[in-house]
Amino acid sequence: MKKIIALLVLTSFSFSAIAQDDPQDGEQQESNIQEYTPSKLLKKGQWDIKSFNSLYTQTERTDSGSESVTIPRETYLTNTTEAYTGISKNTRINIGVIIQFRANTFDGAGALEVLKLEDNSVDARSGLTTIAPSIRVQPIASIPNFSFTSSVYFPIFKDKPNAPYLDKRSVFWETKFFFDKTFGGGDWQVFTEADFGLNFGESQADANPADSNISERFANNSAYVPLSAFLSYFPTTNFTVYVNAKQNFLIDLGNDFSQNATSLGFGGKYQLTKVINVEASFDKFIRGNNFQGLGQTFSAGFRLLF
Repeated sequence: MKKIIALLVLTSFSFSAIAQDDPQDGEQQESNIQEYTPSKLLKKGQWDIKSFNSLYTQTERTDSGSESVTIPRETYLTNTTEAYTGISKNTRINIGVIIQFRANTFDGAGALEVLKLEDNSVDARSGLTTIAPSIRVQPIASIPNFSFTSSVYFPIFKDKPNAPYLDKRSVFWETKFFFDKTFGGGDWQVFTEADFGLNFGESQADANPADSNISERFANNSAYVPLSAFLSYFPTTNFTVYVNAKQNFLIDLGNDFSQNATSLGFGGKYQLTKVINVEASFDKFIRGNNFQGLGQTFSAGFRLLF
């Protein structure tokens, strides 16, 4: 598995090296971070590759209600790599794939211990977890800054009974709706996202603990509805800072479990070249209900657009 991760990292750096295409003196560099929001689809033959790493760590969570309780540190590292390409002449359909790798540590291990990518089935798990075919559609020609992305995530990791949690044991169908609006002479942009997802699979109550990881079935037979809003400011066309607010709902559809949570955050994006963008962000969960973690997420990644 570590050889696979090393190969992925090497491939990422190879893409970055190929993509070094700086503008000549006096040439105006197109602002991809301002133009190509998630709402905007790709032209035919254009590619969008994004790799994003998020490290979530917590020492607090709610009880069965909304009261905070202290717990031994838990840390969850997620790498999400997406690749999309445009396939329609009218720039209204993109297809792609999403791959996720996760590593988790438990029982009070330091937050950076997760970077060891251990998989000992006692207090650490890691591995490739999901793959998702995906399609992006711009449904209304007169509203080019409105689109949706629909993806089906399939779990590809082994079911290990009595092992620590790695990822949801669900087939997850998620559709994300995007809309953005630029104003203030191009200096400001508001971006909104509304998602609707369905988790399918065997419920915790029906699973056999002798051959199933019960904890990984907590979300099966539920709906997931996150709502997000981002406000961005562009000091220059190649740099932006933003603040965001998110509200998540996990709605019980037969598994006798539901959650909701609120988080606030901030971040920034910078366009290094015509092809490469980098991004970093921070989010903090400020409230939750029913065993919701109250930790914080540190994220960083890059995007190749060509």
